Amino acid sequence: MRKTLWKRNGLLLGGAAVVAGAIAATVALWPSGGGSPNGTGASVGTASAPSPTASYPLSQAPRTIPAVREHVPAHGPGWRPGSGARVVVDGDSLAGTGKLLAGELGMAYAGRTGARDGDVELGVAGGGDRESYTMTVQGGRVKITGPGEAGVFYGTRTLKQEVHGGGTAPEGVVRDAPAKPRRGFMVDIARKHYTAGWIEDRVRELGDLKYNELGLHFSDDQAFRIESSSHPEIVSPQHLSKAEVKKIVDLAASRHITVVPEIDSPGHLGAVIAAHPDLQLRKASGTAVRGAVDISKPAAGKIVDDLLNEYAGLFPGSYWHLGGDEYQALTVSDPAASFPQLAAAARARFGAQAGVADLATGWMNDRASVMRGHARTMRAWNDGFYRSSTVQPAKDLEVAYWTGKEIGARQPAEYLGSGRKLINYNDEYLYYVLGQPQTFVYPTGQRIYEQWTPRVLRGTKAVPAQYDGQILGGVFAVWSDRAGAQTQDQVAAGIRMPLRATAQKLWDARTPSLSWTQFKELAARLG
Repeated sequence: MRKTLWKRNGLLLGGAAVVAGAIAATVALWPSGGGSPNGTGASVGTASAPSPTASYPLSQAPRTIPAVREHVPAHGPGWRPGSGARVVVDGDSLAGTGKLLAGELGMAYAGRTGARDGDVELGVAGGGDRESYTMTVQGGRVKITGPGEAGVFYGTRTLKQEVHGGGTAPEGVVRDAPAKPRRGFMVDIARKHYTAGWIEDRVRELGDLKYNELGLHFSDDQAFRIESSSHPEIVSPQHLSKAEVKKIVDLAASRHITVVPEIDSPGHLGAVIAAHPDLQLRKASGTAVRGAVDISKPAAGKIVDDLLNEYAGLFPGSYWHLGGDEYQALTVSDPAASFPQLAAAARARFGAQAGVADLATGWMNDRASVMRGHARTMRAWNDGFYRSSTVQPAKDLEVAYWTGKEIGARQPAEYLGSGRKLINYNDEYLYYVLGQPQTFVYPTGQRIYEQWTPRVLRGTKAVPAQYDGQILGGVFAVWSDRAGAQTQDQVAAGIRMPLRATAQKLWDARTPSLSWTQFKELAARLG
């Protein structure tokens, strides 16, 4: 039998394998002519199949969201949970995943016990991408293995969807891995209060769709939404307690989801300024600038750093969003004339030729230094990277690319060409903005499913394929600009299909094998 091999991030997967002589062919869930999963154009291998038995025709590929990348069919009855069936694991690190699956499928959890007929066996094995997994359905058992615990968890999500509503996991082997390592959902909980229970429900939904990031934008002009011990004076009456946040973070971790917090600065700090009006940025005329702190004042940096250091303990994940967008001092025609104090501070710090953009870049770099001390990988909005700045943003800052509408807007290729890594937040497809202000319209799952890929970073045009490796993934974002436009339940309903479409395209960016109508029907069946 020929093998089809595909690779991502060091992962090498065989396109076919013999399982007790029963496996007959390789069936991959990508379109004909689309090439192999990494786009190299390798063909899918097949081999002569043994004649189907009278009892069991060759199995069909599973239908899941996101779709599995490869299924090797076989003859056999498949698997569904039966009386006495158990979930067993090969190590205590998989206990949480095993217990979760057992509860979902109405099975017993037996821990580190040898597998027997009817059981599901989970194990960490092999090398390569830690989000990859192999699931073998054979002889009345299911075995899910992967190089990391995350991959094993994703395998259980596939199994859960396969047997949803009394279905059967088809006989054969699934080999699966995501195309992109960052697959996120972000919600603006600053402008609108979302309950802890609502966020927990989204975590469960994200986990089943194989997302691995939840972004929380919890500070803005309207409110500051998480309890603070270092600066309790800035916290809004409606907020999440630290105990509630910890519960969210722990639930997310159990689903292999990292919570990515964002304290946006030096703009969007109106809630902080309300308690500290002396920090507000003012023009030479004395006019206050909404939401912006005066970055020439050391006290402004100190209060933000206090918050960053405090919340680093509450959010232990690897990633941090520093914000950096829409600093109003840099939206006027002559920043130095409008804000002479900023221009003077820039010259004092960076030399006679320095300008306000240099001071703003220095601010961002200072905040990055704080979070680097907490071993975080950081990102900032693309309009926080200033073309006019001679001071360069820290090299380890990733670009959260959301817009091409800012002053001095730069095409994504300009960032990519300089070696930056980008995360796709394309506001044309991935922004769900409550009340649809300005030119925003609610995104549809169909448009994402049929038109968007991670390479479509700005507008509707994809960047050249040569940059694909620098695009780490994407994030679907809910912004609460007009908080009363929808209830939180309406938001959940509105983002349901866009979340599923985004999950599919982050897992496999190529044209899906199902039509949009078929995809919608599948989503309705899976719940």
